[in-house]
Amino acid sequence: MTDHIATDHIAFVGIGAIGLPMAVRLVEAGSDVTGVDPFPAAHERAAAAGIRAVASIADVAAAEVVIVMVATPDQLAELVTTALEHGSVAGQTWVIMSTVGPAAVIEHGGRLQQAGGRVVDAPVTGGVARARTGELTIFLSGEAADRARAATVLSPLGAVKVVGDAVGDGQAIKVVNQHLCAVHIVAAAEALALAESLGLEPAQVLPLVESGAAASWMLSDRGPRMLGDTDVEVTSQINIFVKDSGLVADAARDAGAQTPVLDAARARYLAAADAGLGTRDDSRVIETYTHAPALTH
Repeated sequence: MTDHIATDHIAFVGIGAIGLPMAVRLVEAGSDVTGVDPFPAAHERAAAAGIRAVASIADVAAAEVVIVMVATPDQLAELVTTALEHGSVAGQTWVIMSTVGPAAVIEHGGRLQQAGGRVVDAPVTGGVARARTGELTIFLSGEAADRARAATVLSPLGAVKVVGDAVGDGQAIKVVNQHLCAVHIVAAAEALALAESLGLEPAQVLPLVESGAAASWMLSDRGPRMLGDTDVEVTSQINIFVKDSGLVADAARDAGAQTPVLDAARARYLAAADAGLGTRDDSRVIETYTHAPALTH
């Protein structure tokens, strides 16, 4: 891991469920961090964690590093437009850690670069639990000098994996990662629902299957929450996987790739959202098996 040097003022955009613990890790490592989020509730949580927060990137235009953890491509587009309109991005290093897909990061990263900013593509995987412990995996791509600068800043957050020289390479890796995550969560839900249909007790089945060849990180992480009630703690919303599975599907279509397994999993997230579960934890996709008629494809 690269040694962390706390010299820059960092604007951390998106201090939600995963962004806030990441920002906290940076502060604990000695960085000067200002959170950026439009929601007052996010400001309250940031204040409780000892982080000051502002409502807009325009309020922290002098930051030397901008870390982006927004939720959607549209939010990235709006953020970049605001930054270009209300402050100079020339000389800033933008670290786009959101899962927004290759097309969005290339387009909006290009706008920043044209205005004199440095841009790296650095989506993360590991979820809230690993954000809290600084054990995220970061897929870093961009020009070598920009990668080196970003890696120094990001080192308290987890393992930085250089995956390419072009902005967009990191997002492409994240597309593959999210394909597997989306499928594994639904596979875990389907298997646990099957156990119940077979007359087994899912809580007894889970520790048996997660220790053998059927194991997956998602089974072990989401499985216990699938066995709880619908109001389990939300660490990643169903809506996030509606968005992410859509990004995977779009990228696959653009590349001419076939993803029938992903498509089946995506149908489950869409069904869960349609059933009013969009803001619930993504483990609640199991309710499309246990609380609703079977889907037809």
